[in-house]
Amino acid sequence: MYTLSAIEIREKFIRGELSAVTITQTFLDRIDKYDSQIGAFLSVFHERALKNAKALDEKRAAGHKLGKLAGIPIAIKDNIHVKGEISTCASKFLTNYRAPFDATVTQLIEQEDGIIIGKTNMDEFAMGSSTENSALQMTYNPWNLKCTPGGSSGGSAAAVSARLCPLALGSDTGGSVRLPASFCGIIGYKPTYGRISRYGLVAYGSSLDQIGALSTNIADTALLMEVIGKHCEKDSTSYVDAGVPYLEHLTGDIKGMRIGVPHQFLEQLAPEPRKIFDNALVKIKELGAEIVDIDLSILKYSIAVYYILATAEASTNLARFDGIRYGQRSQKAKSLEEVYDFSKEEGFGPEVKRRILLGTYVLSAGYQDAFYKKSQKVRALIIQSYNEAFKKCDLIATPVSPFTAFEMGAIKDPLQMYLEDIYTIGINLAGLPAVSVPEGFAQDGKPLGLQLIGPQKQDARVLQAADIYEKATLFGAAIPEFVK
Repeated sequence: MYTLSAIEIREKFIRGELSAVTITQTFLDRIDKYDSQIGAFLSVFHERALKNAKALDEKRAAGHKLGKLAGIPIAIKDNIHVKGEISTCASKFLTNYRAPFDATVTQLIEQEDGIIIGKTNMDEFAMGSSTENSALQMTYNPWNLKCTPGGSSGGSAAAVSARLCPLALGSDTGGSVRLPASFCGIIGYKPTYGRISRYGLVAYGSSLDQIGALSTNIADTALLMEVIGKHCEKDSTSYVDAGVPYLEHLTGDIKGMRIGVPHQFLEQLAPEPRKIFDNALVKIKELGAEIVDIDLSILKYSIAVYYILATAEASTNLARFDGIRYGQRSQKAKSLEEVYDFSKEEGFGPEVKRRILLGTYVLSAGYQDAFYKKSQKVRALIIQSYNEAFKKCDLIATPVSPFTAFEMGAIKDPLQMYLEDIYTIGINLAGLPAVSVPEGFAQDGKPLGLQLIGPQKQDARVLQAADIYEKATLFGAAIPEFVK
């Protein structure tokens, strides 16, 4: 069953070939068997999932209408709330925080009869590119257990890659869905900013955060987007337009489509990833698209801009974690001031502290004009550059990462780790839709992803092109050997 797509699982359930309890138990058993080696899940909802599955079987038996996600087990990144369940954000600070409400996406999934199967590991407060910053446990790449799955949605990506669940949700602030998808050989989709409600997502950088989908194929992503890509009155940045029938757009071909490639921006790409990317472009041309050169040289500033703006927003958003209102309170504090100081000292990990300090610095008196306001101006220029590029092309193609998955602990320098996101960060700064789709394997057997980027609100076009490329290559159908 684990080799089936989410859509195939749903169809078998609706036809009565499989019960929801059988489906759910199968994936729970796979989690119990393999996750001790992978570490994808922080919590597994055995009782809750089976209870909901039993209720769904009764709903089908009674002849009631079944939802779009009926019978499909889905994992949720642990910074997205599920009412009554612990939301840790992989931080010691929140190990006792039980969500008092559902995130909008959680509510929409359960309304459409999806079965939430557990919460997945991540970099603490989504700050990282390898999931090594989790304060709770390590997560390993199913393709090579010595390597990172990428981050910050590494737990969700590893779970889908190992077929511990067919679908998962992550969050993407600077590439945190697409990078782990690339490292784990699956689909990772970051929609247009505002396409999916952020209500119930623990904030990191509010102008950059976006919930995204992880799956083994584009059609499954399209199905999930039809459910969660809806307007939400509780999120002021949510699009008001009606939901898009994404599955209906997965037709036709890409003949005549212009795909822009910023060759100048790819000059530093290592030989093997460059060869795999060039092979992907050859396949795109064979499918009938035209490759055009575009100028996105301004993206060389994107890392600096991102780590000023994101940390500034993080400094503000994480101020609420003070040991009074949320999370763990220090037991050694003897005054109110010590409660604030010791709780944060004990609760936050080193990367979170590093980003809070940087964000506080760039917002401080005397430095706000020099750093924060200047970065906002460069962000506007980056958005303008993308708009100019899209006058010449329909979509943009780049690698997702300059490297394949690296070994745990291999990157010690935080600045070197930040460079992992060089090809993904600009998309968040501009609020664009982008997808990582498997483009091949390196000689050591580790996967790499192709990134397709579209103009704002052109989510359906991005998924259509990715679907055509995916079906022509089938790299995403591969399953890591040890979980077969």
